[in-house]
Parts: sequence; C-alpha cells; structure tokens
Amino acid sequence: MKSQQKCIVIFALVCCFAVLVALIFSAVDVWGEDEDGITEETCSRTCRMVIVENIPEDVSLPHNGTTPLTAGLHSLLDLATRHVEIVSPHWTLNSTDYESSIPTAKQGRLLLHRLMGLKSQKVNLKVASDLTDSKDLKVLSRHGADIHYLNMTTLTNGQLLSSFWVVDRKHIYIGSAGMDWRALSTLKELGVILYNCSCLALDLHRIFSLYWQLQYKDFIPSIWSKRVNGLFNKKRTLPLILNNVKSEVYPSNSPDVFCPKDRVRDIDAIFNVIQDAKLFIYISITDYVPLVNNGLSRYWSAIDGKLREASLLRNIKVRLLVSCWEQTHPLTFNFMWSLKSLCMEMPNCSVEAKFFSPREEPDGTIEGINHNRYMVTDNAVYIGNFGWVGNEFVYNAGAGLVISQEEDPEDRNVTMPQQMRAVFDRDWHSRYSKTLQLNKIPNCNKHTILPQSLKAWDESVDEKDSPNASL
Repeated sequence: MKSQQKCIVIFALVCCFAVLVALIFSAVDVWGEDEDGITEETCSRTCRMVIVENIPEDVSLPHNGTTPLTAGLHSLLDLATRHVEIVSPHWTLNSTDYESSIPTAKQGRLLLHRLMGLKSQKVNLKVASDLTDSKDLKVLSRHGADIHYLNMTTLTNGQLLSSFWVVDRKHIYIGSAGMDWRALSTLKELGVILYNCSCLALDLHRIFSLYWQLQYKDFIPSIWSKRVNGLFNKKRTLPLILNNVKSEVYPSNSPDVFCPKDRVRDIDAIFNVIQDAKLFIYISITDYVPLVNNGLSRYWSAIDGKLREASLLRNIKVRLLVSCWEQTHPLTFNFMWSLKSLCMEMPNCSVEAKFFSPREEPDGTIEGINHNRYMVTDNAVYIGNFGWVGNEFVYNAGAGLVISQEEDPEDRNVTMPQQMRAVFDRDWHSRYSKTLQLNKIPNCNKHTILPQSLKAWDESVDEKDSPNASL
C-alpha cells in the first residue's frame, strides 16, 4: 500500500516537473526566433521616414512631398541583405492578360520578379499569409521563399488583413497597400517607410513572428513566446528622432487574441489618438460602418462613440473622408449623416463628412478607389490596415502604427502630423471629394457588391442576397 502511494506521489511530482519545464522553455524562447542580436539597448532610435503613396495616373493630385509607393518598396529591396518579411492581405502582383493591357499593371510584375530574385541574392524572403491558393505565392515558393500559412477561419473566424514589411530588422513599410498589382497602379494607397529604425522594426518583427508561429495551428496558444510580446505601447512609448523631430511611436495589433503581453490593440491605439487630440481629428478611410456581426447584428459604438464625444464634449473639429466605390455599404450614408447632424445648431461643434468619388469607366466599373486607412490630428498620426468596420477589428488580423510629434514653434522641421495633414487637405479640397448632403446621396454601389467583412452581416439580415467577393 505504501509503495503504491509512493508511486502516485512520484508520478504527480514528475507531471508537475514536466509542466514546469514546459513553462520555463516557453519563457526562454526555445522555439522563439533569433533577432539578429538586436536589443532595446543596441537598436537605432534615429530614423528617416517618408510617406509613400500610389496615385493613379489619371487622378490629378500632386504628391505633396510624398514618395511614389513603387519607388519606396523597391528602395527597401535595394537595401535588403539578409531578411525580407512580408505579410499582405493580397498576393496578385501578376496581372492577367486582360489586365496587362493597363500600362501601370507592369509595376506588379516588376515587384514580383524582384521578390523572386531575392534567393539568388542570398536574401531570405518570408511570407505569412492565409491565401493557400495564390498563384503568386506558389511562384515565390518555387523560387525559395519560405511561406507560412495561417488558418484564420479556424483561429478567429476572420482574415489576415495586415499589410507591412520588415527588412533586415532595420527598415519597415506599413500602410494600406497589399501585394496587388492594382495597389501599385489603379488604387489610391498610402503608407509610411522608416529607414534605419531597428527599434521599431524589432517590435513590428515580433508581430510578424506571432503570425509565423501560428502555421498549422487550429487554436490560439495559451502561452506565447516572450519574443512576440510587445516592446512598446501607450504607457511605454518608443522615443525616436524621426526626420530630426522628437517623436513617440508604438505599433498596435488586432484582434484581441493576437495581442500578447504589452501589445496594444488597434482599437485602443485609435482611442488614444482621438483622446489626445487638442484641435482636430481628420480621418481618411475606405469604409465606415460601425456594425459588428457575431450571429446577430448590433451597433458597434467603439469608434463612433469616441468621435461623438470628441466633437460634442471637447469641441474637437472632426472631418471624415470615406471612399465612394462599388462596395460602399448603403448604411454608410446613415452613419455619416448621423455624425454630421450631431453638430447642427451647436456652437463650437464641427463634424464634416465627404465622399471621395472615384472615376467611372465606360463599362460601369469604378477605379481610383481611395484605399487609405489613416487618421491625423494636431499632434499624432495613426496608420492602420483596416477599413473602420466593426467586424474588421473583432475578427481580422491587422496592424497599426501611432506616431506622436508635438509641434515646436521654434523648430523649422516639418512634423509628421503636418505632412499628413497636407495630404489630407489636398484630398479634402480636391474635385474628387463630394460633401455629404441629405438630399443628394451618392450612388456608389451600382453593382450592390458588399465588403467582404460585411458578408456575414448581410447574409444574416437577408439570406437571399449573394454578395460577390471583395477586392
């Protein structure tokens, strides 16, 4: 009897020891990836930053000091010596024969060929994606790219919509453009590139590593490697010198279950920027639909409520520029008008709403979509990967970046908020932006195509609808 009890005790101790060892190994990153010896102590905090844009050839807008997107991405490949890590919601750089008739479609093929040649230059290309049927990714795999596929449907019931690059753990790109030939030709895109900024690159690399470790998994780990924990956040911002201007920066991530220790959520990053605004909040996004569906449609007040509080209670000037395109959801007009009408006959309250109306082709298709996803205030910029739709933040994977810079009256250096405001003002006052009027609702969605993030919402409301796949 005593021997049997002794065996039970020993077995229990062995089990406890095994669990303890597993926890210790997780903590010391036995399965974590090396970071090229870059640490918080040795990383670079003096960086050069540029705004990159793709403006379609027949959209008459000046660059206003921004760099063409294709030139920026190629400059990153020129600098690559060891690693290029990419996550993108699309992989359609190689246009079809019909699409190839568009002169600018060649930009996608050129970028794809450069990526295909990285292996021969002894540069390791890594891609995280949920697109298992992409022809581009199959081509890149044959040319030596290392690709990890995530089953986002099983993990979050969503999609991988993140769009960023990390090059040599030193340089980064983040913005609205995915690896789609249209993002380099017919769509209006915006993002930022930061050069020699290894402190920030290291933190964004950790978000990439989180995706990388989810290959073949059908569950979210209960214990993350500490090398995917956030380095910087709202409470512990990264102090940088960006273009000779003192700055505070941190990345964000979505959804909640993809946010390990010390990682800030995208929605909280947006809240922080709205809350810290003192004078104005200008927003340029593709879609604005504050609804979420998890089997039952409901109003998603998160961002909508914060904007109402800012304008009504703090007298912050709000401008909302939303794309008018074939996938604009009809309820967008209702929500925008509700915001706009909030300040009617209210002193010191200002909410303005406009639609960026793209050109319409003779065949009825709409091109030149304003695919931007950013917000600028008097002291900060938020650049993200989502349209402002409830389901995007709740279910999909995306990343964001907050850059805070206070304007110094005695400093002649132009701040990032000033640069981004100039871009916003250019679009806001352009002939492509139309003021929202109650008696003149724009007819954006002639083809009744709904955004992919709202498919489930629409199907739950009307099972007869059959929306097409989104861009």
